[in-house]
Amino acid sequence: MVDLINKTPVNRKSYLYFINKNLMFEKFTEGAIKVIMLSQEEARRMGHNFVGTEQLLLGVIGQRHGIGARALKKLKVTLKKARKEIELYIGRGTGFVASEIPFTPRAKRVLEMAVHEGKDLGQNFVGTEHILLALIAESDGVAMRTLDKLNVDLQKLRNLILAYIEETQEEILRPLTQAEKFLLEREKKGSPTPTLDEYAENITKEAIDGNLDPVIGREKEIDDVIAVLARRTKNNPVLIGEPGVGKTAVAEGLAQLILTEKVPDFLDGSLIMALDLGSILAGTKYRGEFEERLKRIVEEAQNDSAVIIVIDEIHTLVGAGAAEGAVDAANILKPALARGKFRCIGATTNDEYRKYIERDPALERRFQPVHVEEPSVGVTIEILRGLRSKFEHHHTLSYHDKAIEQAAILSGKYVADRYLPDKAIDVLDEAGARVRLENRRLPLGLRSLMHELQETIKDKEECIKEHDFEAATQLLDHEMEVRTHIRIMKQSALTNEARGFTRQDVDMVTETDVADVVSNWTGIPVTKITGSESARLLKMEETIHERIIGQKHAVIAVSKAIRRARVGLRNPNRPIASFIFAGPTGVGKTELTKALSDYMFGSEESMIRLDMSEYMEKHTVAKLIGSPPGYVGYNEGGQLTEAVRSKPYSVVLLDEVEKAHPDVFNLLLQILDDGRLTDSKGRVIDFTNTLIIMTTNLGAKIIERESGIKPKDDGEKGFKITPEATLGWEPVPEPIKDPEVFERVTKLVNDELKDFFRPEFLNRIDEIIVFNHLTRYDIWEICELMVGSVQKRLAEKDIDLIVDTSVRALLTDEGYDPIYGARPLRRAVMRYLEDTLAEKCLSETLYPRTKIYVRRKKVNGSLINYTNELDVEIDFSDVDPRLMNGSTEETNEILDVPKLKEESSSGLPKGTLPTNSPNVKTQKTRVTVDDVKLEEKDTIVEVKESDLEDDSKKSGFLRSIFTRKK
Repeated sequence: MVDLINKTPVNRKSYLYFINKNLMFEKFTEGAIKVIMLSQEEARRMGHNFVGTEQLLLGVIGQRHGIGARALKKLKVTLKKARKEIELYIGRGTGFVASEIPFTPRAKRVLEMAVHEGKDLGQNFVGTEHILLALIAESDGVAMRTLDKLNVDLQKLRNLILAYIEETQEEILRPLTQAEKFLLEREKKGSPTPTLDEYAENITKEAIDGNLDPVIGREKEIDDVIAVLARRTKNNPVLIGEPGVGKTAVAEGLAQLILTEKVPDFLDGSLIMALDLGSILAGTKYRGEFEERLKRIVEEAQNDSAVIIVIDEIHTLVGAGAAEGAVDAANILKPALARGKFRCIGATTNDEYRKYIERDPALERRFQPVHVEEPSVGVTIEILRGLRSKFEHHHTLSYHDKAIEQAAILSGKYVADRYLPDKAIDVLDEAGARVRLENRRLPLGLRSLMHELQETIKDKEECIKEHDFEAATQLLDHEMEVRTHIRIMKQSALTNEARGFTRQDVDMVTETDVADVVSNWTGIPVTKITGSESARLLKMEETIHERIIGQKHAVIAVSKAIRRARVGLRNPNRPIASFIFAGPTGVGKTELTKALSDYMFGSEESMIRLDMSEYMEKHTVAKLIGSPPGYVGYNEGGQLTEAVRSKPYSVVLLDEVEKAHPDVFNLLLQILDDGRLTDSKGRVIDFTNTLIIMTTNLGAKIIERESGIKPKDDGEKGFKITPEATLGWEPVPEPIKDPEVFERVTKLVNDELKDFFRPEFLNRIDEIIVFNHLTRYDIWEICELMVGSVQKRLAEKDIDLIVDTSVRALLTDEGYDPIYGARPLRRAVMRYLEDTLAEKCLSETLYPRTKIYVRRKKVNGSLINYTNELDVEIDFSDVDPRLMNGSTEETNEILDVPKLKEESSSGLPKGTLPTNSPNVKTQKTRVTVDDVKLEEKDTIVEVKESDLEDDSKKSGFLRSIFTRKK
C-alpha cells in the first residue's frame, strides 16, 4: 500500500539468489516474481531479517492483479487484516534489517512446491496461484495459521483458485479473430510487404494491443467508408472535414470494428496500414529513389488483398517528390487507384481538397468524398467520457463529470477558429496538466497517497470489467479511506511545501479548472462570479462615475449591459450590447468607452478603436475585413476582424461613425444581429463577446438649440460673493434640464439619426444614448480630475503638488465653454498649470518630498480680486537636509535607491541630486528630522553651502538639530 509506493526495487537477481540457486526461476511469471519482491519488502517493513511463509502470503495479497489475490479477496482477506494478524502472532523485529534478506527453509520449500503445483496442473509456468496453492499445502506455516485466524475455508480457497485457473485457460483458448489470425500467419510466414512495413504504421496491431482511443459517434462515417471500399473499382474513400473533427479517428474506428468481426466478409482479416509519406521522402538523395520506394509499396499492397492503405493529409501527394523532370506521388498512384486492387483511405481538409485535389480532375475522380462533420456538444461529451480513463491514468487524477461536460460546452461556445472534439480534448488535457503541476507543491506523502488512489481506482475498474463486484466493493472502501487521508493531510498542511495551497480537491479536475483554461485561452471571463467580483459589479456605476462626470443615464445603461452579460442573461447569439452615443463634442462619449475598457480589462489600451473617418471612401471598406484575393494586403487580414479574432472579449469603439462610407453599415448589420462577420479569407469571426459602441456628433445642433445653450461670455466671472461676505469659489450644482425638455431633445436627436442612418441599421442597435451638454459645475468636477492627474504624475517623482481652490476656479472659468465641452478645459490646464510648473521645475532644483504650492495672484491692494496669473511656491521643509548638498553616493545611500540610467525632471540620472546648485546657498529650509516638528519658538535654520563643506560641519549641524530645545 502506501509504504510500497516510490520504493526502489532491488535487482531481481539478488532477490532470487538467496532463495534457492537450483530453482528454475525462468518459469516464474512477472506476477510471481513480484510476489517474491513484495515479500521481502514486507519483511523489511516489519523489521525481520528473514522471509517466511507469512511474508509470501502478504506478497500474494499485494500482487492485486494475480489469481491468488483475487481468490483471497473473494473470501474477504485484505492486506490490512493479514498484516494485523501476522504482527499479533510473531510481532515486529528489532528494526535493523540487512540490505538482502534470505528466505527461511520453509519458504524455500513452498516455492519449490509451487513449481510442482504448476506441473501437476499441466502448466509450464509458476504464477501467484501456484504459490498460494503451495502455501495451502504447507499447513504448518505461519501463513496458514493466519488464514485460519481470518476464518478462511482452505478447501473453498483451493476450489476458487482452480476455478479462476480454468477461466484463465478458457480465455487463453479463446478462438482468435480473423485479424489476429492474419497477423499470426504473417509473423510465421514472414511479412509479404517488407517495404510497406518499414514506411507505414500498423493500425490494426495498435487496435489489438489496445493503444487506440475509443471512437464514438462516427458510425455513419464508418459505414460510408465501408460502402466505398466495397466497390469494384475506384474504391478509395477520402475523408473531408475541418481540422480536429476526427477524420483520422474514423480510420481507427474501422480498424477496431474489424477486430469485433462486425464487418462484411470482404473486410475480415483486413490489415489497415497508415502510410508515412515523410518517411518515404526522407533519405532519397538520388533521382528515382523516391519513385522506386513508392512503386514497391504499391506493388506490395496490390499483391496483398488484405492491406488497406491510410494516407493522412492526402493532399501532400500532389507535388511530393516532383524534382526536375520527375513524376510526383499523385501521378504514380493514379493507375493503381483506378483499378480497384489498391485500396486507399485518404483524409484532408475542405480547403486543401479544393486547392489540391479538385484542381486535378483525373485525381479527383479516383476518390469518393466522405464528409466528416463537426460533432455536436452532446456527442463531444460522450467522446470525452470515453477518453476520461486515458487522461486519468496519464495525469494520475480524477475528472469530475461536470468538468467533462463543461469542457465540451465552454470550448464549443467560446473557443473560436477550432473545432470539436479536438478543442474540448485539449481543454480537458490542459486542465489536468495544470492541476498536476499545482500538486507538485504538495508534500511527498500526500503525492504518494494520490498515486495509490489512482492505482486503486484502476484496479476497481478492472474488477468491474471482470464482473468481480465483491472485490470492486472492497477496493471502493479502500478508495474512500485513501480519499479521507488525502483530505486530512491537505487540510493540516503538514509541511511548508503545502502551505498556501488552497485547492479543495487536490486529486480531481473540477469544472472550475476547465473554466480557468478557457478563460486563459480566450480572455473571456467564464468562471463563476466570486463574492468580490459580484460586489464590484453592483458598484460599477460608482466606479465609473469617479471618472465620468455629468452623464449618469449613459453610465447606468452601459453598466446594466455588462451585468447582464456577466451573469449570463443576455442573448448568446448577439454582441454583449450595441450603443450609439450621440451628443455634442467634448461631453465624454469616447471617454466613457475608455473608462469602460479600463474597468473591464484594467487598461484603456485594451479596447479596439477604429476612427471611422479613415473609411470615408468606398474602397477603404475592404480594410475592415481584408482585401479581396489578388489585391495588395490580402494576406494581412482585416483591421476589425483580426483585432476581434485575437481579442474576442473586448470593447469595440467605432468613433465618429457618421463619417464612414454607407457600405460600412452593410458590414455592421450582421455583426449587430448575428454576432458574426466573415472576413476575406472565409473565416467566421465571433463578435458575441464584444461590446459595440459607436459615437456620433449628429444632433449636436439640436441639443444646443433646444437646451438653451449660450456662447461663453468672456466677461463672466468664475466666482461670487456669498451673503456672509466670504469668498466662495465652487459653482452651485445645476440640475439637468427639465425632464420634458430632455425627452424632447432625445426624440429630436433620434429623428435626425433616422434621417441619416437606414432603418435596418438603427433597428439593430440596443440603445441610443443622448449625452447632455456639460454645465459649469460639471467642468468644475472635471477640473478636479485633470488636476489630480497632474498631481499623480508629480507624485511618481515623490513631489507633492497642492493646488489652491482659486486656481481651480480660474481653470474652470477659462475652460468652460458649453458648446465645446471639456476640451477647452484640457487646454486651460495645459496653458496655465502645466506650463507654469514646467518653467518652475527648470529654474529650481526639486528634491524628493518637495512640496509645490500653486496659488492665484491677487490684484494689488485688493482682498477679493484676483488676476489670471499663478504664483508657485516651493517648500523644502520636508526634504532631508543632507540631500541639499550631498554627493551622488551619499544621496543614493540616503534614499536607499539603486543607480539608474533614467533621467529625472531635473535632467540628471534618477536618484542623483546636484552638488553645486546655487539655490542651496540662499534657500531657507524648515528642517524636520524623523518627523519631529520644530516648536513655534524655534527659529528657522538657514542652510548654506559653507555649513556643509566637510563631514565635521555636516555632522555638527545635524547634531544641533537633534539636541535643540525650547
